Amino acid sequence: MARPRGIMGAAVFAALLASCTRKPPDLTPEGAVREMLDRIDRTESDPAETRAVYDLLSSSTKANLIERARRASTTSGREVAPEEMLAPGRFSLRFEHRKMHARIADDRAIVDVIGVDPENDRAEVPCVLANGRWRVVQSQSL
Repeated sequence: MARPRGIMGAAVFAALLASCTRKPPDLTPEGAVREMLDRIDRTESDPAETRAVYDLLSSSTKANLIERARRASTTSGREVAPEEMLAPGRFSLRFEHRKMHARIADDRAIVDVIGVDPENDRAEVPCVLANGRWRVVQSQSL
């Protein structure tokens, strides 16, 4: 009798553990944008976060950064990593975000980011779905 009870206890424990695991933020466009903005904020205190920001970008944005890093490496005489090309001011909002809402069409989305002052604090962040995860596309509105 102890054996079935042990199996049942293990099954309950596994179910509880599975329900406690956090889902990846980039399963939704809003989650990808929120995660990127949060990580950008942390890059000042932890430069390693820059790589995590880079990983949340679309393949086209990464290709652009890779090319820029190649040119920078050529002119500087040292190897420049693509994530070093991320300028925090270019990839962060100029306001504190309060709400986000995604407009999704197939594998593309626009995340409307709204700040404290909805009239002035607004940005549209384009995203693309790649391999089941949402990625942020470089945008001038960021």
